[in-house]
Amino acid sequence: WDKTFPKSDKVNHVKVTFHNRYGVTLAADLYTPKDASGQLAAIAVSGPFGAVKEQASGLYAQTLAERGFITLAFDPSFTGESGGTPRYVASPDINTEDFSAAVDYLSTRPDVAPERIGILGICGFGGFAVNAAANDTRIKATVASTMYDISRNIANGYFDANDNADARYEMRSKLNAQRTEDYRSGPYARAGGVGDPLPADAPQFVTDYHAYYKTKRGYHKRSLNSNEGWNVTSSLPFINMPIMAYCNEIRSAVMILHGEKAHSRYMGEDTFKRLTGDNKKLLIVPGASHTDLYDNLEKIPFDDIEAFYREYLK
Repeated sequence: WDKTFPKSDKVNHVKVTFHNRYGVTLAADLYTPKDASGQLAAIAVSGPFGAVKEQASGLYAQTLAERGFITLAFDPSFTGESGGTPRYVASPDINTEDFSAAVDYLSTRPDVAPERIGILGICGFGGFAVNAAANDTRIKATVASTMYDISRNIANGYFDANDNADARYEMRSKLNAQRTEDYRSGPYARAGGVGDPLPADAPQFVTDYHAYYKTKRGYHKRSLNSNEGWNVTSSLPFINMPIMAYCNEIRSAVMILHGEKAHSRYMGEDTFKRLTGDNKKLLIVPGASHTDLYDNLEKIPFDDIEAFYREYLK
């Protein structure tokens, strides 16, 4: 057992693989209720951005399997045990596609009801999950937990502090210079994961990231955030490709969860404002920080998550 959370005795667990539309083989953990029979609703889970399936996504998947769903926690392309080269690449297109590839896989399993499939994204993969829901009509219900809009975050900086053309031009110039250097030298420069040791003036949310990724609580040897991070040039496409462009056209059910004290809360609330229809929900968890919704079972509102999926995956 190589997870950052205890193994449940209420579910069965197996490792599986599937492939996306770009030919990348994705590695995943499949969790099924031990008393399962017939075709069940299924949920594909991924995130946070820079994490692996042995961390928060696996905890969500295992917990939801305990509650009667078939769940699939997967490593995104180019990370963890999934395939794809070069390693440690993030992509607004491919990471959205990874969710649809998980739906491909689940749709063809004999124990899954193909018309009852949902997805759940954590942190940056909450944003990718919303983007997937805008494009993939097979997805019937989406939960975005403690979500980032990675495109907005990279293009504008935290709290949109650098939302201007000059700042973006400077960032593009540095990243394109790095492209040249990477091509010349061979290996891709890495951006670095969560800093260790922390600087004395680190913001609270960075301190919270350290408390998860760099300690026994959440460290994993394959986690990008726990180690050397993404490739530096992974940021480039996010500047030009806003992933929330068509979120207002999502017809299926969406629930956005955020902690009351999460630094990222504005990204989820602003996304929710653009959603349309009476099947959209926003839940703010009292007293919770961004990383509380990674693994704090007293804060993650699993009863509400289960109720949402039961309503829309029936």
